[in-house]
Amino acid sequence: MSDVSAIQTELQCMDCAGQCLYDPGQQALVCLSCGNARHLEEEDDARAWVEFPFDPNAPAVENPITFRGHVQSCETCGGTVTFVAGSLSSACAYCDGPVVLQRADRAFAPMALIPFEVPEQNAQDFALNWVKKRIAAPNDLQDHVKKGRVVGIYVPFWTFDSEEAVDYWAMYTVRRNKQTITKKIKGSMRTSFDDLLVPASPHVTPLIRDGILHDFDPTRLRPYRAGYVAGMAAEQHHQTVAEGLAANARDKALLMRNRIKRHINKSGVHNINYNTDTTGIHFRRILLPVWILHYQYNDKPMKVVVCGMQGRTYGERPFSMWKLAGYSALLSAIAVGIGLAWGAAGIL
Repeated sequence: MSDVSAIQTELQCMDCAGQCLYDPGQQALVCLSCGNARHLEEEDDARAWVEFPFDPNAPAVENPITFRGHVQSCETCGGTVTFVAGSLSSACAYCDGPVVLQRADRAFAPMALIPFEVPEQNAQDFALNWVKKRIAAPNDLQDHVKKGRVVGIYVPFWTFDSEEAVDYWAMYTVRRNKQTITKKIKGSMRTSFDDLLVPASPHVTPLIRDGILHDFDPTRLRPYRAGYVAGMAAEQHHQTVAEGLAANARDKALLMRNRIKRHINKSGVHNINYNTDTTGIHFRRILLPVWILHYQYNDKPMKVVVCGMQGRTYGERPFSMWKLAGYSALLSAIAVGIGLAWGAAGIL
């Protein structure tokens, strides 16, 4: 993607030399002029599943490359995205803020991606259906969502594997003669992480992450090709592998403590501490597809995120104070009714 002319040649229609964009509905690169569809699958696509070893003690040899596509930088959130075709956006894919063009972007080349499978119209339908199911939503919320702007973006993620030899010590509680007694315990275990999916950008919010993390299947990965990204925004990888591992440290520690709890298999486990010897680190730099619908309600920006792989939807939404008050009154009335019924049954 560092050679703009080569990219544009790759995205030209083989029949009429027109501009092509990726169509998730057809799973193909489609010409805007003649409609010719060209599928991008190749016999060696399985190489996208390959994981690369990383030795934290070895000298760093990673070198970013210059992406010379159409690069936009957001003036509000600082997000930087690349377009490999001429389909620029008038606003940031992440926050809907104003954007400015910049000449190039220094980043690390993605190794693989999962192409969009959900078309834009379907993503908008998923967002509207999600809104319809929200309890205590304002009556006019759907009208606001229908006017929203939908943008497709490939967001950067890591996958990490590792082997862990863990020594731990902790406390747990037991009941004895109506007293709670705290005991100490220590032990060791071996565990491993496989395809631990980690956001590679501060712009991948929990809302976006939660819309992506489910049902990740590495066999759906494809080697990075410009055709898959044509017509979509893409944020490139700006972290080194060491930085990616550091960004994952907190989430990994939480997972490790949960595994230690299961290994101890006692009630009231707390105050967990551990040391681990980490080996066998493998990684991938990948891009995953997300649709983001931006809308405003009472001048407050909100978003609904739709996974580009299977349509799972999460979002931000306002509440109707009148409906919340009505539900609260109804629940109170039900509680009072149940109390009176129990009281009457007790008397009888």
